[in-house]
Amino acid sequence: MTSETNIIDDATSATLDAFAHGLAYSSRSPVLRTPASVGLEFEDISYPSSDGTPLEAWFIPCAGSDKLIVAMHAFGFSRYGFPSHLEPWKSAFGPGNDTEIDFLLDYEILHANGYNVLAFDFRNAGVSGDANGGIASNNRFETRDVFGTLNYIHSRPDLAAMTLGLFARCMGANVTFRAIAENPEAFGEVRCLVAPLLLSPRAFLENSLASAGLSDFVDETDRRFQQITGIPTEGGRVSAWAPSVTMPTLTYGVHDDVITRPSDLEDAYDALGTDQKSMFWIRDTPRRWDGYKYFQRHPEKILEWFAEYMN
Repeated sequence: MTSETNIIDDATSATLDAFAHGLAYSSRSPVLRTPASVGLEFEDISYPSSDGTPLEAWFIPCAGSDKLIVAMHAFGFSRYGFPSHLEPWKSAFGPGNDTEIDFLLDYEILHANGYNVLAFDFRNAGVSGDANGGIASNNRFETRDVFGTLNYIHSRPDLAAMTLGLFARCMGANVTFRAIAENPEAFGEVRCLVAPLLLSPRAFLENSLASAGLSDFVDETDRRFQQITGIPTEGGRVSAWAPSVTMPTLTYGVHDDVITRPSDLEDAYDALGTDQKSMFWIRDTPRRWDGYKYFQRHPEKILEWFAEYMN
């Protein structure tokens, strides 16, 4: 029985509202650590998004290096990572996805391998500014933060002269794809992209509702999402933006990730507008968190990608 013909009880309606609200609004988690936590010197920097929203960031210099990697975080995360070892964040993404995500370990590896790093908080995340009433709306507002970051890099002679690569995870990857589709010229100096854990909102919604035993209510939940954002979840399908991505691109995901399905990432990969692309699966785990921690545990493939295209 579909949601259109079913009378929805109050408890189910509240659950559907929670799913729609959770997708529509950026949630904010704290920045618990700084690069000093792993012994790295850094600059606290602030600059405007392309629409003026103040963004907070770290610049981690690497002496003698002329290579810069911009790191972008996932939905609800911050440049620090995600405190899923603590409540209420511990319960946010299901069993197994309940250990701390610490991206400082990633920055430490990048720095040790000769890269400067710029990591920023998207709007409505970390300690960056509030904007758009907190609405995410399929990442259309967050693209402005990517453009603002590129503008900031171009405004600093020391950074503008550097070879540029992007390491964008999950929402950061989705936003980057959408930003490239909106303005490919802005990415003309980007040598390569690592974009793991791409995830379309519709795929997330369908899998999440299925896990909750609410598969019949996908369209109804999407309708509620659209009432908040003005755009259906289908408007965030990553494969629709992928043809505009013409830079060398590496992506990977957790094959048995309960939050999504393999075809969502595979469709995006197949649609990429570059022949210089590669994809691999992390197997034997259903935990998306193993994808976020992959680089910390097995950095070789990602470092090889950056080395190949940023030298």
